[in-house]
Amino acid sequence: MIQRFDIGFLGGGQLARMSIQAAQRMGLRCLSLDPGADTPASQIAASIVGPLGDPKKIAEILRRCDRVTLENEFILADDIEEACEIAKVPESKVIPIIGSLDTIQDKLRQRKALIKAGVPSPRAVALESDPANAIEKIGFPMMIKTRFGGYDGKGAMCARTYEELEKARSLWDGGGWLAEEFVPFARELAVMVYIGASGSGCFPTMETVQVNHVCDLVYPSGADGSEIALAAVEAVGGVGLYGVELFELPDGTLKVNEIAPRPHNTGHYSLDWGGVSQFEQHIRLVMGWPLEKPKGNPVCMANLLGIAGAGAYVGAIGLALSVPDVYFHWYGKTEAKQGRKMGHINAVGEGCVQRAIVARQMFYEAWAK
Repeated sequence: MIQRFDIGFLGGGQLARMSIQAAQRMGLRCLSLDPGADTPASQIAASIVGPLGDPKKIAEILRRCDRVTLENEFILADDIEEACEIAKVPESKVIPIIGSLDTIQDKLRQRKALIKAGVPSPRAVALESDPANAIEKIGFPMMIKTRFGGYDGKGAMCARTYEELEKARSLWDGGGWLAEEFVPFARELAVMVYIGASGSGCFPTMETVQVNHVCDLVYPSGADGSEIALAAVEAVGGVGLYGVELFELPDGTLKVNEIAPRPHNTGHYSLDWGGVSQFEQHIRLVMGWPLEKPKGNPVCMANLLGIAGAGAYVGAIGLALSVPDVYFHWYGKTEAKQGRKMGHINAVGEGCVQRAIVARQMFYEAWAK
């Protein structure tokens, strides 16, 4: 007899791992699909090894699980639709809904949906082999981005002049890129948005600090981007949990940067803030259960990235935890590649930003020995 599961996860990385941990606390059985055999998710729950772009493998997850979700937005909506047909299950079994995923996956379609709904967003047009239209509509400086699959600064660059745009022609000349209005933002913000059958709402608006295009720190912003973040998710027809990244301009106005249809790095602080975490809310949404209103204490999250010469990490954890009100999270990845997200630290309460920075530095110094 084939074992059945409550929730299936398409992807076996750290977001699946932390979602599974939230599900397991409530007694749910989970199964993940990932091309790797030893993944953060497979270390704590059952898993299947297979390509995330294989509709037959996705169909196996759909057949064996009552509900299915995902941990990244790069599994093509068309592949999931085909998998539903193979498994003979309704598309409603998948959260977030496939239609919103399809819109989000194409960054140009995402932009058009936001602008059509009146949500403040940078102007964007397709970048064709002849860039004249993009230059006329967007001008310089402009951001150029791959329409599909880019993240953490990959697949994006700023072209300040025509010469810089032409220098990058090998990237965009084959199509699949967009030109976007350059936004001279003062800071970056992020909001976790949830929309389900029993209601909708937002987690607090957090400020995010990026280093080399990778999220470094997340902490309370003192701003409120909930209205625009919720409107952005509604504009793409979202149902489920979504991370919304925002630009705050010098005058305090906001524009939407990007939407991610899943738990998000900028929501990891909620694991230790004393209220419902983004991961438990995600599970409640997937299961169709009542949602909890988010509330908690101030927290600063500091990402832990792979470093050159990293050794055993266990001994270094104790040093980080010697800082008061600090909590440590490790993702179980097999290799600490330079710049790879390996875990994070949450510092709770007054002075959380400085304590998170100090705890992380103490960990890094010991980890590098």
